[in-house]
Amino acid sequence: MNSKIKFFQSIRFKFALIFALMLMLTLEIVGAFFMRQLERQNLNNFRQQIVLPSYIENSLSTQLGRTNTTSANHHIRTILAEVNNSNISEIRVIDSKGIIRGTSSSTNQGIVGQKTTDSGIKNTLVSDRNHTEYLYDNTNHNRYYVNIVPLSNSNGNNEVGVLYMRANLEGVYSTINNIYVIYISAVLASIVLCLLLSIFISREITAPIEEMRKQTMRIARGDYSGQVEVVDNDELGQLAGAINNLSVRVEESQDASESERRRLDSVLSHMTDGVIATDRRGNITIINNTALQLLNYDEEDDVIGKSITDILKIRKQYTMRQLIDETQTHVMIDMNDENGLILSAFFTPIQRESGFVSGLVCVLHDVTSQQKEERERKQFVSNVSHELRTPLTSVKSYVEALTDGAWKDKEVAPRFLKVVQDETDRMIRMINDLLSLSRMDSGTAKLNLEYVNINELFNYILNRFDMIIKKEKNENPDSKHYSIVRHFTKQDLWVEIDTDKFTQVIDNIMNNAVKYSPDGGVITCRLVATDKHVILSISDQGLGIPRKDIGRIFDRFFRVDKARSRKQGGTGLGLAISKEVVNMLGGQIWVDSTEGQGSTFYISLPYIQYDEEDEWDDDEKDQN
Repeated sequence: MNSKIKFFQSIRFKFALIFALMLMLTLEIVGAFFMRQLERQNLNNFRQQIVLPSYIENSLSTQLGRTNTTSANHHIRTILAEVNNSNISEIRVIDSKGIIRGTSSSTNQGIVGQKTTDSGIKNTLVSDRNHTEYLYDNTNHNRYYVNIVPLSNSNGNNEVGVLYMRANLEGVYSTINNIYVIYISAVLASIVLCLLLSIFISREITAPIEEMRKQTMRIARGDYSGQVEVVDNDELGQLAGAINNLSVRVEESQDASESERRRLDSVLSHMTDGVIATDRRGNITIINNTALQLLNYDEEDDVIGKSITDILKIRKQYTMRQLIDETQTHVMIDMNDENGLILSAFFTPIQRESGFVSGLVCVLHDVTSQQKEERERKQFVSNVSHELRTPLTSVKSYVEALTDGAWKDKEVAPRFLKVVQDETDRMIRMINDLLSLSRMDSGTAKLNLEYVNINELFNYILNRFDMIIKKEKNENPDSKHYSIVRHFTKQDLWVEIDTDKFTQVIDNIMNNAVKYSPDGGVITCRLVATDKHVILSISDQGLGIPRKDIGRIFDRFFRVDKARSRKQGGTGLGLAISKEVVNMLGGQIWVDSTEGQGSTFYISLPYIQYDEEDEWDDDEKDQN
């Protein structure tokens, strides 16, 4: 920071300039008003002088009333010559016909007897009213005041003419200009004096401010030793005292902050968990030794300033916005090193009282042993058969229908047997899928993909549940009843999926909806399409999922209500299998639930629209 300030940039100069401008503005306003009033007063006084005695006007009126024009003009000239008014430049007498009968100008006697062309005189003759005006003569560049007065006979009944008087205003304006010059000179002298005085006064005011500025700059550099001298107890003195107090407080705060930082470094150094702190952009600012060891780095300089998503290798899975928006985000990180290290990372935003997020704190914990145990538990999937319940129930329903006499119907029986055969085959495929769940985890599982009209497939799966509902209602009227409501788009949606695995996913979700739906509950199934995805949803009116368990609902062997799940035959694998299958299909599955109000499971699958014309074109090419 440049500590030297030029005079024209200083507050001292600004004080002086402000005072000078304020004085100039005040004097200009006062001067304008004063000169205007002076001009108006002088003009009014001058106008009062441009009048003739009444006896002269009466004499002139008498002469205008005489029939002997030559004698009357002679007397008019004599009367005008006797007028003694130095302010009047010229006096003219005009009769009622507009004929100039006399003038006081000795050099302009030739106009006597001529008809006047002055519009002001003509207006006065017509209106019989006084007329005044200000004229500017371009010949001699003089300003004149003209006063035209009507003349009446002795009775005052008839107008006999007008009296035209013209006076030179240059003397009046010369006096006004002289006064204006004197005023301007006084204003300039006052401004110069005020400017010098304001500079002196501002110097006295700004000297303490300069000292306070130097002290604050020393504080900014970390030097808290200086003190500002407090001279008076005015506002500047109190400000100086406040700066001295601030210097002490900042020094104490700096010492406390440094002590807290050393304490924090000591705590972080001895923690068994890795800790990483970032700024709001996700760049690492703090990392402890444990985190460096877990991430296989030697020095802090290797990671400080780098993005945490790059260091943890999660940029493809998560963005900084996703990590910041969540109250707490749990991420499992497989380091893929020779030791098979697996880390559990908990991300928590650093949030101020105002709500502004200034960064993230990430706590790393080594969960390699726990993950090994989890993998061992996943091997138990091959012995779990609860997913066979729905197809077995469906087969049982069709077999009982055949036993009750449907086998006699030549149209129904083959169709029922075909369904039984399909469901039997699907049970075998499900057992194989359960046994290959570990292969899904390792990425070696294969998909039998085909384009399927998902409207028909979804509806076909729900029809089986409708038959189960109908059968249970007929066999046991007192059992729990529920209904299925469909909201499907009318558009045919062809999606590339593995039909068996997708059916398994819907069966898992529908079975859960049936289990946790209350008596008389409604299971709502929806199917909609966006530009790039097909979205299916299954909503129930059951118990719902607690908020703390939503993040773990797709974990294997995890059950919200363990006692009830075991009683109903659940193993906690259905949703885990569903998630694995949907991920393999390139989609996503998630849940939205409120405890006590039911749950809604969503499945999003990639979808590419195509026109029917393209299909016809392909058929024609095949035929050719």
